[in-house]
Amino acid sequence: MYIQENAVWYAMRAIFHKEMEVKKLLDRENIENFIPMRYSLATKNGRKVRLLIPAVANLIFVHATPMALKEVKKKNGYLQYIVNSRNKEKIIVPDEQMKRFIFVASSYSEKLIYLKPEEVNLKEGTLVRIIGGVFDGVEGLFIRIKGARSRRVVVLIREVTAVATAEIEPDLIEVIL
Repeated sequence: MYIQENAVWYAMRAIFHKEMEVKKLLDRENIENFIPMRYSLATKNGRKVRLLIPAVANLIFVHATPMALKEVKKKNGYLQYIVNSRNKEKIIVPDEQMKRFIFVASSYSEKLIYLKPEEVNLKEGTLVRIIGGVFDGVEGLFIRIKGARSRRVVVLIREVTAVATAEIEPDLIEVIL
């Protein structure tokens, strides 16, 4: 995949669960994209198999220029922008934030928890950096997740989704001031 000059990360929907179809098109067009995935057990021909499936229905991130994305959207009607609920502008994810999100989500750990933005209480979180372990260098909010025993580091993409890491030992966390 080549990096396009002036490309940005768009948070998008691939409606009707067509995210994998849209991904194939983007891959053919050499447009960088990312779908958060997770493993799931399913039964096929009477046998249990482990499948890699989208972790968040209909969600795909696309790294492209506005012109390249316009051309792709002409070829596929399932791809739609996610817009900010307050100002109705397309949601663009900063490169560094997307890099952290991809790093955590690409681990495919079964202990990752995907959250809706409204499930993350920004007021009670502390900004931290993980120092060591699988998620070394990841920055996010250190918060308690409903239903989990301990606090986790959450990488949030505002108004789109968030991913919570597996449980992190407190000695691997440094507070960012």
